[in-house]
Amino acid sequence: MNKLINTHLTNISSFLSSLCLHGSSDPYTLPILRRFYRLCLIVYHHYPATPLPPSPLSSFPLRHLQLCNQRRPHRHIIAVAPAPVPSYPIRENLPAAAPSNYAIIDNLTAVHFVNSSPPPLPPSPISTTSILLPGWEVFVIVPRGKDSSDPNGDFCVFDNNEVSPAKYFGRLPFPDRATFICPLPLHARRRLPFKQPVLTKSPMHPPQTNGFSWPLLLQWSHLVYDSLTTNHDVVLFVKGVNIHQGTNRKPSELRCMFGDDASNNSVRTAVTTSMQEVFRCPRPEQTVGGEAEPIKVSLEIVTENKVVPSVAYYTPPRRLESKKGKSLLCANTMVYNVAKFLREWVIYHSKIGVEKFLLYDNGSDDDLQQVVEELVKEGFDISTYFWAWPKTQEAGFSHAAIYAKEVCTWIIYIDVDEFVYTPSWGNLPKPSTSLLQSLLARNSSKLGQISINCREFGPSEQKVHPVMGVTQGYHCRRRHHNRHKSIVRLDAIDDSLLNVVHHFRLRRGYKTKRFVSDHIVVNHYKYQAWPEFREKFRRRVSAYVLDWTQKLNPKSHDRAPGLGFSAVEPDGWPQKFCEVHDHGLRDLARKWFGMKSGSGYKMAWQR
Repeated sequence: MNKLINTHLTNISSFLSSLCLHGSSDPYTLPILRRFYRLCLIVYHHYPATPLPPSPLSSFPLRHLQLCNQRRPHRHIIAVAPAPVPSYPIRENLPAAAPSNYAIIDNLTAVHFVNSSPPPLPPSPISTTSILLPGWEVFVIVPRGKDSSDPNGDFCVFDNNEVSPAKYFGRLPFPDRATFICPLPLHARRRLPFKQPVLTKSPMHPPQTNGFSWPLLLQWSHLVYDSLTTNHDVVLFVKGVNIHQGTNRKPSELRCMFGDDASNNSVRTAVTTSMQEVFRCPRPEQTVGGEAEPIKVSLEIVTENKVVPSVAYYTPPRRLESKKGKSLLCANTMVYNVAKFLREWVIYHSKIGVEKFLLYDNGSDDDLQQVVEELVKEGFDISTYFWAWPKTQEAGFSHAAIYAKEVCTWIIYIDVDEFVYTPSWGNLPKPSTSLLQSLLARNSSKLGQISINCREFGPSEQKVHPVMGVTQGYHCRRRHHNRHKSIVRLDAIDDSLLNVVHHFRLRRGYKTKRFVSDHIVVNHYKYQAWPEFREKFRRRVSAYVLDWTQKLNPKSHDRAPGLGFSAVEPDGWPQKFCEVHDHGLRDLARKWFGMKSGSGYKMAWQR
């Protein structure tokens, strides 16, 4: 009996292959599909009580399944991701260890269920809000109370019945909402206008969408994506209003709107500042909407009688909390998958004066949170903030300047591959927290910002991430400095929150002090071993190069010289950007943090 069933399933597998490889124009497609259907009925109708052996479909090549998904004329087969087998009564004897496989069959006659009732009706679609991000990624936001307790195993179903796997991305705060990322399928990219998908737990049971109105997919290029309420006003973060660098709409052309734009109960307040992606306006004096539901906040372009679509909400004032009181110096950076680098960066800078670290997590899927928790247990003051928005570095810095103002006097804005260093520290037997803090304390009360030049280090013959850390592995750099990083006094920042390339516009009366490279520098380990730099290339964001794969602004200093527009390793990469051998910080860090071991030195951050 099992031998016969295996024969049928083997035949089904071969028909699946044939079906995938034949296009919709092939006259044999429908006969193949009909025969596949009859074979399914033979298996499930004649042998309902017989345990099914492991299906040959489990070995069906993934590349064939992906090809099938791309070429199928209808939603015949989808098996690109594992999913639980539906619990039909006719398959109640399926062994628990059997591999999970599934197929979706459309446009077939009714199935005859033996000694069983039909499967339950599909669920109603979950009302979600979705945004089309760069790279054909769809960012799905699930409202409060609508997401399941299990964030795994979800799929996006599109209006043309195409399905793609939805990867859990994180939770947006204030209000709390689950988010997912799913790719926009190829055929859906050809259907204009783009429609928002719905979520389902399994393609075997897609949501009931008959009569469902598919809303338009929101565009990342024109969106209110976040907000932050202070004691006095509301800060909105908006794409697509100030679209040209250095050109900003006048505040008088704009208004903040609290509540549904289709409702007569919405409240509007005047915009006070309009700069880059940041807009500020007073809080509304009257209550908007009910207390139970969050209040949407958006931006109205008065001169065009338009309201920018929004996924942001008006919330009570929010600020970073700290159990250790207000710190003199904090560090802020935006991170993505930096777990392997974080310990070295935190340990080093905490010993020279940084008291608190604020990480804006841009959707990491490595062990970042685990490393943060370990460092916190060791006594380091580290907080993470889920910042889902891609390529918004300047906006994230502006957000942090407001969010951390109550617990940080100064913030140094540096990345986890950047280390502050001065040759004058070479004579010190051990580090001291006064090394950075003395730069802030001994200057005048009108000092608002310190600017430090960067030196860019190359791969230094490294082909993989150096196990002893970046300060130990990279020792050859370019001759001249490029860019600078800043330490900013938060109460000196201008209300516009304008910042470009890591420095802020200051309030009137405050000044910026710029140090020469001989006094203090930032060692930027920018061009690392190719596997590390390739990931940076893919997600790279800067003030003047938003996407390295686009042939825009090719002469920008933010580009890697000679790299081009694709993440392909150039010839001789390990030897590039090597003009000066610089062992200063390498030797100093080894003296301060190195420990002798059987194989030489082991650094304090090595586990």
